Amino acid sequence: MSFGALIIGDEILSGRRSDKHLARLIELLRARGLKLGWARYAGDEPGQLVGTLKQTFASGDIVFSFGGIGATPDDHTRQSAATALGCELALHPDAEAEIRARFGAELTPARLQMGVFPVGSEIIPNPYNRIPGFSIRNHHFVPGFPVMAWPMVEWVLDNRYRELHHAEDYVEQSVTVWDAYEGQLIELMRELTAAFPDTTLFSLPTIAAEGQRRCIELGMKGTSARVIEAMTMLKAGVTQCGFAWEDRS
Repeated sequence: MSFGALIIGDEILSGRRSDKHLARLIELLRARGLKLGWARYAGDEPGQLVGTLKQTFASGDIVFSFGGIGATPDDHTRQSAATALGCELALHPDAEAEIRARFGAELTPARLQMGVFPVGSEIIPNPYNRIPGFSIRNHHFVPGFPVMAWPMVEWVLDNRYRELHHAEDYVEQSVTVWDAYEGQLIELMRELTAAFPDTTLFSLPTIAAEGQRRCIELGMKGTSARVIEAMTMLKAGVTQCGFAWEDRS
């Protein structure tokens, strides 16, 4: 299984809001020895959302979905998830208990609507205001507000996927190659890719501003033993090409 991110909201696509979830999810996964496999953005249009969710449910991946689970007319994620799965929506008893505890005498039907989830869901506790998210079929739906969403994602990772933490032998190592263009290292990159087909090479050039030194981040990712072996060849090759390099932390 791969981890995926689905970030929902017309406000993201229009630029009214900037997405902060992608970078934070990568950090939360990395801290647990995990990595993000893919990310998608979607607007609030129900037809598009249903189609997107049908695809992500079919993938079998573990997906974190951010946004659109409120009770206002522009929030369609809960209904779209139910439609994509071919199931009904219903008030979740655990969500109802949380919402009633949160609002007490100020409870309204609209607030209770925020606990209506696809049948078969489990709730995700919300430590900020007790309005839960929900999980179904390895998809975890949280609000768009970072102050709520990020602790909820951590709760899911630590309570539902703890056995995956640091279970995968996966590392990334790289060097900074000074004063080189990628074209000058293409042959070395081809040799590395051929010699280590079970690893992945990456090359990230920096466009130097005036007065700055040009550089490339060149590295490998894969299992630790193979990456160490590949990096030995990479460093030797860069030196043979006549370029200075430094290990990156």
